[in-house]
Amino acid sequence: MLRLWRGLKTVVQTSPANTHHYHTIQAIPRECTGSRISSRDRAQGRIPAVVFSQGLLEKNPSNRSPSRKQILTTERKQIRSIIKSVQLPFFCSTRFQLQIRAGSGSSVLLESGTVLPIKIHRDEESGKILNLVFVWADEGTELKVDVPVVFKGLEDCPGLKKGGYFKMIRSSLKFQCPAEHIPQKIEVDVSKLDIDDRVLMHDIEVHPSMKLLSKNESMPLCKIAPTYIENPEPIKV
Repeated sequence: MLRLWRGLKTVVQTSPANTHHYHTIQAIPRECTGSRISSRDRAQGRIPAVVFSQGLLEKNPSNRSPSRKQILTTERKQIRSIIKSVQLPFFCSTRFQLQIRAGSGSSVLLESGTVLPIKIHRDEESGKILNLVFVWADEGTELKVDVPVVFKGLEDCPGLKKGGYFKMIRSSLKFQCPAEHIPQKIEVDVSKLDIDDRVLMHDIEVHPSMKLLSKNESMPLCKIAPTYIENPEPIKV
């Protein structure tokens, strides 16, 4: 019998102010673009990047906001260090400070602000980062973001102790919300789920400003499924 878990305790984990101020991404402008220029930048230990207002992605031109588009390069060593610190799954749900300087090692600051990574382009064979895409994420900016879902309490889950198995259906949820309210991750406590219990999208408690972008909020995030034996051996009597 299917049971929907109610009264589920869910926790939204955020870093202070949801911005990693101790990670300030340093970037410099690119005057030229193209595959040859990008290859040269990568050979020099830099990663081509772009930052713009997310409104630039709107299909309806009337809804597009001023782009503030900047073509940049960042230092590969710094980006690797940041990803290692915040952990890769949460990199694209974490806001960072960005400083655009006149040149490598320059003290001249051209522009600064808060950004959110939205895309990491990697080489399919080597896995090396080829390009980064950011959007401006200053306070008050409405953004669409995929927030990773992390499930905890599996070791205490009654359904698993009875022989069921955990089935993850969604690993992230898409929200629209002010940039300052973007959680780095959503932690779902499954420590009280029994066999056939499931957690639905609308069971998740988040900040009131966060709008879940889903056509069906009754879709499950996970469930504790019973373990079936496909071809059981006949019982000898």
